[in-house]
Parts: sequence; C-alpha cells; structure tokens
Amino acid sequence: MKSFKDLVRANRSCRRFDNSHRIDVKTVKELVGLARYCASGANNQPLKYIISTDEAKNKEIFSCLGWAAYLKDWKGPEEKERPAAYIVILGDHNISDRFWCDHGIAAQTILLGARDMGLAGCMFAAINIKKLKEFLNIEDHLEVKLVIALGKPVEVARIDDLGEDGDIRYFRDENQVHHVPKRSLEDLILSAW
Repeated sequence: MKSFKDLVRANRSCRRFDNSHRIDVKTVKELVGLARYCASGANNQPLKYIISTDEAKNKEIFSCLGWAAYLKDWKGPEEKERPAAYIVILGDHNISDRFWCDHGIAAQTILLGARDMGLAGCMFAAINIKKLKEFLNIEDHLEVKLVIALGKPVEVARIDDLGEDGDIRYFRDENQVHHVPKRSLEDLILSAW
C-alpha cells in the first residue's frame, strides 16, 4: 500500500475469495497477534480467538453466517469463492462482563493487517450463535462477538459517493463490481472549531 489512507480505502468487506489460495495457521495467528496490541477497555483484554483454516470446520462456520443482507438474491459465495480461513472473536466472561468495543477494534486491526498482506476479509455479526457454539464446542463463559472470514480476494469493490436519494445499500453491477455508497465528510462532521 502507498499510505495508511490507501490501506483503509482498500479494506472493504470482501465476500468472494479464491478458495484455491490456502492460508496457513501461522499467518492467521500473526493477524490475531496484531489484535493483541490493540487498546482494551480498562486494559482487561477479555477477548479470545478460535482460528480455522481447516476445510471441514470452515464449512461448518460458513453455514452459521448471514452473507450480504442487501444482496437479496445472493446466499453467499459459491464453494470455489469461499473463505480459506476464519477467526471467531469471543468475549471471556471469566475475565470481564464488559467487552466495550474491544472486538470491533480487534476485528478492524486484523482486517487492516490482512489487507496489508494482500488478503481481504469480512466481519460478521449476523451469526447463528447457537449453531456455531455447538459446531466449535464453545464453552458457556465465552460469548461470540464477531466472526472474520479471510482469503485472497477475487471481488472488486468500489467506494461511491452517496447519491442524492440517500440510499446507503451496497450493490453489484452487471460486471459484479461491488459498489459501496459512502456519506460525504461534510455530512458526517456536525461542528468544527
């Protein structure tokens, strides 16, 4: 990447991957290692992680996720475009009952790290938690907060200015380019002194 701004702009939610490109556990551990350095409310560090690069486990995790709610006719990537790895982010109630926004900070850091490595990902909060906890034998004191899908991107994403109609829904055009409308900076800043 040319700059941090370029890295952030390139870090779009990616939902289609080259499934033939395998990601090893060491690489995923390196990404979780980045999250270890993140800020944590009261420095409690209550997050734990489950990593999967195993194809059978990945299929189980995939079946627990809601893919791209705005794309009504799309139920998720076909098998050859599915993620090669997943990270399940958990809050450990044995450490704290307050996770604040730690999981969001960790997930964004992991995704920025992945993008810097030439990978891409998507964070999921639309999760069938009961099914996921059963598949992965997650103990009761661990709360599923987010799931991150990772892989080598095959999807092209483009940031667009929000149209006059104010429609924020992402969409795919006839060439399967994924368009993400964004509000202008002027619309976001209420005051500046």
